[in-house]
Amino acid sequence: MKHFTIKSVIAATALMAGATGAFAADYQLSVNTALATSDPLYKGLEAFRDNVAEATDGAVEVRLFPNSQLGPDEDVLEQARAGAPVAVIVDGGRLAVFQNEFGILGAPFLASGYDGIRKVVTSDMFNDWAGKLADGSGLQVLSFNWWQGERHLLTNKPVNGPDDLSGVRMRTPGAPVWTGTIRAMGAEPTPMPWADVYNAIQTKTIDAAEAQLPAVVGAKLDEVISNITLTGHINLITGMVTSAGWFDSLPEKYQTVLLEEALKAGDIASYGTRDSLAQIEADLKAEGISIAEIDTAVFKERTAPVYDELGYGELRDKVRAIAAGE
Repeated sequence: MKHFTIKSVIAATALMAGATGAFAADYQLSVNTALATSDPLYKGLEAFRDNVAEATDGAVEVRLFPNSQLGPDEDVLEQARAGAPVAVIVDGGRLAVFQNEFGILGAPFLASGYDGIRKVVTSDMFNDWAGKLADGSGLQVLSFNWWQGERHLLTNKPVNGPDDLSGVRMRTPGAPVWTGTIRAMGAEPTPMPWADVYNAIQTKTIDAAEAQLPAVVGAKLDEVISNITLTGHINLITGMVTSAGWFDSLPEKYQTVLLEEALKAGDIASYGTRDSLAQIEADLKAEGISIAEIDTAVFKERTAPVYDELGYGELRDKVRAIAAGE
């Protein structure tokens, strides 16, 4: 069934491209994201699309598909591995099944803010991971500096510590680093696609979720939750990942354009996200959402073993040193 879904999406993408005259370009790249067009990160994607077109004189066309229009991230990654001209904005946890080191990027309380984690994803160490990912799994990282903010707890009751999460079914991505973190924080991790979260909370299939503030607004979760607890438990850094086979088939000059413009656009997206957070928080409070700052020390203590459980203990120290500029 999965193969049928992937083939169907590829065919649908081709039909849509043809219907809009997209084949006038020599090369097309369809970029999928779970986020809405209102998310600050989407401004970076628009910049990437426009700047690639300008830098290649229209030879490379980038097409954007918000709200997971091409399907769940995992399906689009499989399309890319099969050589399709698609890309997806994806977190490290989903890439860890192909290259284990990527998983640490979604580990709890690894770094705070954008500047530190940017040092990590532009480092020689990260570039080595990306090269292994391309060689071993057919996935090419264009850039990984797409920061979406720190993730917080989204509930319908106040949360002051792990005891308040006992028995709470909380949506999270399915990667082990995510489920392990949420379980260590006290909740019951419940993996599901982001697009399903609104209805799942509304129908009480799940009790809660965890996400960054721009995604809360983009998915209209403020309509189905009443409380946000600012834990910042995961510093969400994501990347634009495409097919290594497709990328390698491009003329070298276009490869260079994609890499350079993806990095520039990631900064546009990330700094735009950073600059939007205070206003988003104010707007949510104005709508009646209770937003609480708490002491996260107990959550940090509870989640610390996640690193060793996943074999990231030694790597954690290296990553934190790079993030600190050491």
